[in-house]
Amino acid sequence: MKLVLIGHGKMGRLLEQSAAEQGDEILVALGRDSLDKLSSLPVADMVIDFSRPETLDAVSAYIRRTGTPLLSGTTGYTPEQLDKLRALGDCAPVLYAANYSLGIAVFQRVLSQISDTLKPEFDIEIEETHHNQKTDAPSGTAKLLLSAIDPTGEYTPVYGREGNTGIRPKKEIGVHALRGGTVAGTHTVHFFGLDEELEITHRAASRQIFVSGALYAARLLAGKPRGYYNLQNLLFGE
Repeated sequence: MKLVLIGHGKMGRLLEQSAAEQGDEILVALGRDSLDKLSSLPVADMVIDFSRPETLDAVSAYIRRTGTPLLSGTTGYTPEQLDKLRALGDCAPVLYAANYSLGIAVFQRVLSQISDTLKPEFDIEIEETHHNQKTDAPSGTAKLLLSAIDPTGEYTPVYGREGNTGIRPKKEIGVHALRGGTVAGTHTVHFFGLDEELEITHRAASRQIFVSGALYAARLLAGKPRGYYNLQNLLFGE
């Protein structure tokens, strides 16, 4: 594929290297200081964006002008920015995921299948750990897992606890963010029941799993009709 890569941090550089090794052609790899080049770029086979939320306007303008498919892994979007991203599905196939690990995609699917059975009797806590350079908390993946557990928003998320909080309400989900060292990403969901606990954990050993998953998803997205997709749509046909 002929790729336009947005974002040239650690993920972007690894993505550029891996795509080249797989035989893809990198038309351009842009950092935040070179986004103006998008205004004159021709259509590509795919835009892969692992940058920052503030680049969305420039990326959106390119997608609307060319109709190039977009795979986005940028986290930290506001609700308004996510609406703008979804709206791009009117003119191109657009895929957004906070985490492109295939293991996390399966994790999300498992949670959606078991949570309704456990929620009435189990307390639920989500814990995520990342390296000390990550700027947003909780992680986009933690939010993804929360949505899989409680898709209709019936439960109240509590982001950390402090002081005398009283007895834990039933319809509450704790979400806790740890930051330190070079951790690529660890996510655990705890289901605490009466005399039993179910714990599901996913650990990323390196960023390579996200890059490999993104390139795999990009090949699935290529050729899809216009619309807004997520990994569950793409992998499981939902």
